[in-house]
Amino acid sequence: MSETPGPDIVRAGSLDSRLSTGCSMGHLLVRAIAAGGDEIAIRDSQRQVSYSAFGEALSKLIQALKARGFRKGDPVGILSTNRIEAFQVTCAAFIIGLRVTSLHPMASARDQAFILRDAGIDTVFFDPRQMKSRALELRDRVGIRTLFSLGPCEDLTDVLSEAEAFDSQPLVPEADAGDISSISYTGGTSGAPKGVVHTHRTRVTMTMTMLADWEWPAVPRLLVTTPISHASGAMIPPVLMRAGTVVLAEKFQPMAFCDLIARHRITSTFLVPTMIYKLLDLDRAQVDKLSSLEVVYYGAAAACPVRMGRARQLFGPIFMQMYGQTEAPNCITALLRRDHSPERSTSCGRPIGSSQVAILDERGHQVPDGEVGEICVRGPLLMRGYWNKKDETDAVFRNGWLHTGDLACQDSSGFMYIVGRDKDLIISGGFNVYPREVEDALMDHPSVASAAVFGVEDATWGEAVCAVVVLKDKNTGAAELQQHVREQKGAIQAPKSVFFVDSIPTTALGKPDKAMLQREYTNSTKKSSATRGNRRL
Repeated sequence: MSETPGPDIVRAGSLDSRLSTGCSMGHLLVRAIAAGGDEIAIRDSQRQVSYSAFGEALSKLIQALKARGFRKGDPVGILSTNRIEAFQVTCAAFIIGLRVTSLHPMASARDQAFILRDAGIDTVFFDPRQMKSRALELRDRVGIRTLFSLGPCEDLTDVLSEAEAFDSQPLVPEADAGDISSISYTGGTSGAPKGVVHTHRTRVTMTMTMLADWEWPAVPRLLVTTPISHASGAMIPPVLMRAGTVVLAEKFQPMAFCDLIARHRITSTFLVPTMIYKLLDLDRAQVDKLSSLEVVYYGAAAACPVRMGRARQLFGPIFMQMYGQTEAPNCITALLRRDHSPERSTSCGRPIGSSQVAILDERGHQVPDGEVGEICVRGPLLMRGYWNKKDETDAVFRNGWLHTGDLACQDSSGFMYIVGRDKDLIISGGFNVYPREVEDALMDHPSVASAAVFGVEDATWGEAVCAVVVLKDKNTGAAELQQHVREQKGAIQAPKSVFFVDSIPTTALGKPDKAMLQREYTNSTKKSSATRGNRRL
């Protein structure tokens, strides 16, 4: 008879630490490529590639980069629209273990130059069709040592042509779970952008959480219309791991979007709320082209409950909301398709994945259901910290939690409701006003196309509620909108000032740039008299 092992059979320190080491993003990608075979992996406006062909091209690119002297830990930047080759460079970086930073293609040259300097990047891969002039400008501004073109480009090295000189070899991941995979930069609306350091462990956690807790069609065919340099790029690996197909579009245009959905029988896509709003104006023939869609993931900015309700009526119960931030990407909470109901129209969903999520007060204590606190997170999804910013890292990681800066409350079923950012909170006459609630009230008015609410200094109130509004009906006045908010939310939340504009400025990530608005409208009387079409009550 065998003996049962005693409790001391495993002693502290007796196990090889490598036994608990997780995989890297390179490991996940290599598995997906091997499993996909001859199925189509990715399409863009120029071509399509199978999994096996993508793997062969990836192997050649890796060998070309190694011949150039690239080694694990080296920093590289990518400046490109949504192209297969741009994603290929990201995959090569993950497999070799390079530290990659993707630049938003629509960002300003100033912001892109700041990021390159801050991250210490002197090698940039760029799209020669649309980004050559910007790449050359950045080389002059920053002193970039090497520009690699992703295709033929006069006077600059085409790294893809160099790669063709090599024979395909087996793909061997070299990065470890704890190695830095990327540095992603925040929007910078409240100051200079901060570099968010992610390890392979973070990205693998995000990918596996999306696979486990997001809703996926049985046959994933994902249309990507937002830049793969940001949130939508993270959605590609899960699709590949399910042997699906990714279709890359360089930008979002409602009519072209409908045509792509119909042509490729797309089953899922990612949209920011403003894109969804544009689809509400489609005629019946265009709506019918979207019949293959099973899931629309949305997030990255607050969504108007009224408009999302209209979207569900028009397109059906196909919407799944995701909530995260650069420091804890994509997977803090999710509001699933079945959970979209009128009573949860402002919810961002319930926590998902292996992270712990709590709503805490200023002392770090969990608040009772229904009370407002800050969403805090901990677990393997979190960033390592801010690049070269110890004080900012210590501040956001206080008391054993990542503090998101998002204020929210929670109901008895665990659904969370974001009411605004802590830095956006307006204290008017001693009362807390949450801009999100005022924006939702304004957007409920039939004449309002979009709205942004923020606080401005005021001698009487300390801070006064100010609203910038884009109208659909130009005959609507400020007094009517103020009364509308007063009836819905009360006198405290009613804006003291209302300005009408043709469009609301946004950051490169598509979020309302409230810092810019606050600067412009602090002296509201001066602004109202200087800007034609704006009116102040």
